[in-house]
Amino acid sequence: MLSRRVLSKEEESESTDAEVTKEDQDKINTFSRLHNRSKLLEEELATKQKDKEDLEELSTELELADEDELVPYVNFAQTIIVSPLFSSLSTDRILNVFAHSVDRYKIGDSFMHLPLEEAQDLLSSATTDIEEEVSTLQEELGTVKDEIGQLKAHLYARFGRGINLEA
Repeated sequence: MLSRRVLSKEEESESTDAEVTKEDQDKINTFSRLHNRSKLLEEELATKQKDKEDLEELSTELELADEDELVPYVNFAQTIIVSPLFSSLSTDRILNVFAHSVDRYKIGDSFMHLPLEEAQDLLSSATTDIEEEVSTLQEELGTVKDEIGQLKAHLYARFGRGINLEA
């Protein structure tokens, strides 16, 4: 009968069966929580960066608008009327762009037409807000990754090949 060996005899003899203490288990659990948190932060960061790109694209579209024309400004994610101004953007895309500013500009369940300058001001404010959110998320993700690195170093030093922290 053929048997497969995962580790060579030399690697097997090098492996240590270190006893896992409560402190070690706490560090493993912390590593797991931080790893999950980093994945969530990466997803949220990607979403915010996409929203930022959408806001920038919408800002470009508004630059092409006639100054005397009223611009439909969506302030909630249930009803929308899209003017020819936004013909290159899908309704879902416009909803995604303005979804994060629902609380600030919501007036019941409606939308409003705004002068171009006011729409650009609101868009500029929303862009600034999302840039701050992206920056905050990047800082938090960096902090989490630093903590993960420290825990990895400690746990690999303690357990060597007896633990796998790569995902």
